[in-house]
Amino acid sequence: MKTFKWFIGLIIIVTLFILNFFVFFQEIDFSYKLINVLLFCSLFILMRVVKGPSVADRIVAIDILGILIIGICALLSIALERSYYIDIGIAWGLQSFIGAMALAKFLEGRSLDA
Repeated sequence: MKTFKWFIGLIIIVTLFILNFFVFFQEIDFSYKLINVLLFCSLFILMRVVKGPSVADRIVAIDILGILIIGICALLSIALERSYYIDIGIAWGLQSFIGAMALAKFLEGRSLDA
């Protein structure tokens, strides 16, 4: 059953990739197509956050979601030629790192003081 779910997920990702790059959105810029791919991936990550079998899986999914948001900020900076999106991405990365370390320490059973 697990292999079947992986196969169905792979089919959905490949179908969305083909639709994004070859069928729909023929006239838009390549960076916007990459943003669409990252948004599709973030939907799957959000499913893992909601349905994660354990707390550790949910924390890893939130960390991956942070990485995807940093990528979206970088692509928006390239597409719109605005440098402040890079600043937002850097700030998001720092917050994501601090949050992941705090949650890992909490799951390990240590206090957050030391």
